[in-house]
Amino acid sequence: MYHTRATVDRAHKAVIMEFVYILKCNDGTYYTGHTNNLEERIRRHNKGENTYTKPRRPVELITYLAFSDKYKAFEFEKYLKSGSGKAFCQ
Repeated sequence: MYHTRATVDRAHKAVIMEFVYILKCNDGTYYTGHTNNLEERIRRHNKGENTYTKPRRPVELITYLAFSDKYKAFEFEKYLKSGSGKAFCQ
């Protein structure tokens, strides 16, 4: 089981975590994305609500990382989609 929507109470300020995730598609390809609600996002992928993964269902969660800073999450997702990031994921 994974934690899909993390919040932390720091002096009454809730911190919503951003997740960068990697899915393995039914055809053997991989999809990288980000969200602040991992469980809901994977459900939407498997319902066919994403252009890339729709014809490649079902998808399987391979891994995810949680970030408290959404901009760092965006940057890490961008890195994983680069040539170096794809090599890192292999």
